[in-house]
Amino acid sequence: MTELDAYSQIVTRVARTVGPHVAALAVRSRRGEGAGSAVVVDSDGLMLTNAHVVHGAESGRVAFADGSESRFSVIGADPLSDLAVARADDAPIDGIELGDADALQVGQLVVAVGNPLGLSGTVTAGVVSALGRSLPARSGGATRLIEDVIQTDAALNPGNSGGALADANGRVVGINTAVAGIGVGLAVPINTTTRRILTALRADGRVRRAYLGLVTAPFPLPDVLARRLAERNQGRAPSRGLRVVEVVAGSPADHAGVRTGDLLLDAGRAPVRDAQGLQKLLFTDAIGVPLPLTVYRNGAMVDVIAVPTELPN
Repeated sequence: MTELDAYSQIVTRVARTVGPHVAALAVRSRRGEGAGSAVVVDSDGLMLTNAHVVHGAESGRVAFADGSESRFSVIGADPLSDLAVARADDAPIDGIELGDADALQVGQLVVAVGNPLGLSGTVTAGVVSALGRSLPARSGGATRLIEDVIQTDAALNPGNSGGALADANGRVVGINTAVAGIGVGLAVPINTTTRRILTALRADGRVRRAYLGLVTAPFPLPDVLARRLAERNQGRAPSRGLRVVEVVAGSPADHAGVRTGDLLLDAGRAPVRDAQGLQKLLFTDAIGVPLPLTVYRNGAMVDVIAVPTELPN
């Protein structure tokens, strides 16, 4: 068996495992009609999709891979993570196994499965291109940040938003969310943080989130800084921080004095290595509470205090 044959067998097996659990959504709201994909995650018809797919809608129609259709209701949505939970009145299949995106590595094979515009079983394959991205999403004049996304070169076809990104074992490790550019796709990871979001959506229909207004990307610490932190921490020092790519104008981070180009080292007196680590601090109990931040700027460590606000729905 050639390497190409082995690759094809993996992709085929994943498509066969994941495809039946990916459905097509048709929604109608005041904005008009829309479409996307969704992933069935339990036997009660609970589905994961993107918040932007169901934005402004309370219900719609869902078509499954076997050709059956049903009505669905939107339970809740979290624009910051671009995740939403919906429930089908009648789902013909049990839920798919969710994996752990924290175990992903750059270069690892992933398969994107969608149901765009009712074309069931649309499959593309590629690799994880980058992890821990934090990117802005602008809609209706407002800026929101999609945190800790997976970047992949698996092509995302129109209508694939809300579909599954799976690993080679057929476990869903992400929900496809957008096309950032030619050859670039993004997915919201399935991990501890997103499971917490999903629990809140399922229970309350919303997630109360604290908001800083930072767009970041993981960045290795300069050698001189790593040595300084190792001396301060008795030999223990993180290998990376978060480079501030953008500070949203008028945001809590902006008011605190964080600048584009800063290297964020600590948040809440604890090291921050990735966007997920920062995101874990920004739930309900962080709203309105001063949050100490330490950044590295022009060869010096600078301490600032930001007061996160509640992200409006």
